[in-house]
Formats: sequence, C-alpha cells, structure tokens
Amino acid sequence: MPRAQVSFEIFPPQDTQAAARLSEAVSALAPLSPDFISVTYGAGGGTRSQTQDTLATLQRNHGVQVAAHLTCVGASRAQTLDTAAAYAAAGVRQIVALRGDAPQGTGRFTPHPDGFANTVELIAALAKTGQFTLRVGAYPERHPDAANAQADVDWLKRKIDAGASSAITQFFFEADTFLRFRDACTKAGITAPIIPGILPIQSWAGAKRFAQRCGASVPTRLDEGFTAATRDGRERLFALTQCATLCERLLTEGVANLHFYTLNAADLTRDVVRALGLAPDLALSRVA
Repeated sequence: MPRAQVSFEIFPPQDTQAAARLSEAVSALAPLSPDFISVTYGAGGGTRSQTQDTLATLQRNHGVQVAAHLTCVGASRAQTLDTAAAYAAAGVRQIVALRGDAPQGTGRFTPHPDGFANTVELIAALAKTGQFTLRVGAYPERHPDAANAQADVDWLKRKIDAGASSAITQFFFEADTFLRFRDACTKAGITAPIIPGILPIQSWAGAKRFAQRCGASVPTRLDEGFTAATRDGRERLFALTQCATLCERLLTEGVANLHFYTLNAADLTRDVVRALGLAPDLALSRVA
C-alpha cells in the first residue's frame, strides 16, 4: 500500500524575524517530501504581496510544490483573476480557492461590488482558465454561516461540481467528526478526495481560541488532558501523542492525505509525521 501523503499550510511572514523563523520551519519540513505547501492569503488581500513573495521563495529555495490561497474578499473579479494570472506566470499550478473571512471588525462577509459573490463563482472562473488544480475548504462541523451541517455538504458539492478536484477540511479534534462528514459527502455523491486538516497543538489556549472562532467543538477529555499535562510539565508530549493518535485513526480508516496547519513552526508537525512513519528515510514505527 502506498504511504499516505502529507501537506502543510504556512502563512506569509510580517517582518524579518518572522521571515527567518519561517525559513527555518520550511527547511525542516521540506525534507518530509510534502505533496504541496499552501500559503495563506490575508483577509481583504492584506498579505497579497507577501503571499506571492513566499510562494516564490518556496519554489526557488526549497523546490516544493506550492498551492496559493486565493479569496473573494476585497477585490473585483478583474483584480482577483489578475492575481491568479500572476500566480500562473510565477509557475504556480495549484490554488486553494476560498471565500475568505471578512476583514477583522467588519462583521459578516460582504462581496465586493464588482467581485465574486461566493466561492462557487470564483472556482468556476478559475476552472475556465484551465491553468490550475483547484482545492477548496470543507467543514466537518457546521460553518458559522451555514444553516445546518447538511448545508455545508451541499455547498461543498457545488464547489466540486464547479471545478475543484479536492477539499481540505477545517481542523477538528475527534476522528469521528471527520469520518461522519466524509460519510455524508459520499452519500451526497461527492467523489473528490476530502483531505483532513490537522492542527498540531502548540498552545492549548490558542487552539481553543481558534476552535471558538471556527466552530470546532472542544472535547472535555482533551481539555482535561491538556490541563493535567500542563500541570505536570508534559504538555508537548501530550500534544504529540494526541495528534499522532488522531492521525493514526484516520489512516486506519483509509485516509490517504493529511494536511497540517503548522502555524509556521516545524517541530511538532515534523515529529508527528515521523512518528506516523510518513517521513521518507526517517520512518519510525507507527504509533499504536
């Protein structure tokens, strides 16, 4: 059986110190032979130039496949497609097409007057160019703007039908959360790969804040476990075990790809990949 593939998400650095930290992280992650590394795109296109610079650096210095995020927020259709054309001219062949979050403090997403109204429109326009492999977001727990869980599945099907070839989920803490969602997608006729998004927990307090913003449920057992582990000075070990165990369950259920939200830090993600035996030439025995 082929070894499962891994991919990583990073975000553009905002200053020279952050750039140095990101360079160190990517230097540690690139030898893990990721399928791709995705680079985020700030709300309102706020990190547009940094995203393009980061993509160029990844390709030039590390030789990895890159996937550029692109959103509907704060730009006209022409501006958005110009950004896509700039990606293509730079050799980028994968795009993660997202609606995008409203800029902080502005409330709910509001389309640009001349922009794409939603992700389906964006995907259809990008697909028409024939230049990109398109990936989209998916939500194993109800998106804050969705009427219900089935609405998320139905919307994902529309995005796939518009031209996306795979989906990457928001992070979650329980394997069954993803597996139920995958089953619902299959029932809805979605055949494209659904790639689980994994968050190695570098800070439990930070992870809970992320979860609250995106609607991810926090298991009581996990909250209690991190509380005890922190008290005993074992927080990192607990985080490593929790993440590796989650991934191992997904792999045993037939998942072929894992996408890690690295938060621009390599150590924990790298150790999880190694523990799972997914690091080329560095494979360790899988976690039981």
